[in-house]
Amino acid sequence: MAGYRLQSAMEYITTYGWALVVIAIVGAALFYLHVFNPSTSTTCVLPAGLSCTNLYMSQNGLLSFTILQTTGSPVNMTAAGCNSNTTVSNTIMEKPYNPPSNQVTVDIGSNYTMAVQCYSAGHAFSGKVGSDFLGYLIINYTDQSSDLPHTVFGNINVQVS
Repeated sequence: MAGYRLQSAMEYITTYGWALVVIAIVGAALFYLHVFNPSTSTTCVLPAGLSCTNLYMSQNGLLSFTILQTTGSPVNMTAAGCNSNTTVSNTIMEKPYNPPSNQVTVDIGSNYTMAVQCYSAGHAFSGKVGSDFLGYLIINYTDQSSDLPHTVFGNINVQVS
């Protein structure tokens, strides 16, 4: 009778042992395939009245994006830049391509798509596909109703494509 109990205990331990080995192999395979490292989501956070969508960054650091304008009056976008820190120094503020004025009027509720070069550590950013760029989008605009110039900073997180 004791022999049957011992055999039953061994079968129990062996069955659960094999189950644990299979679970460990599946877990290792999933970890190897980067299932547990989801890709970084693209985000752009601007102050109230402006929002950005459709962020895309190429390997040479060129960031294209669409600005949606919902402030209280139309604005003239005069320049935009992208940097890994919040300073405007070492950032070339690029004017929208709209000759001859080199500014773009964006009405309430409308949008404008543009591209700017992003900078990091004083140099043009470049990265491998899949790497992340964390930084700031800097936008200069003039409110048409008050004629006051504004500079806004937004946080961006975009993956190089």
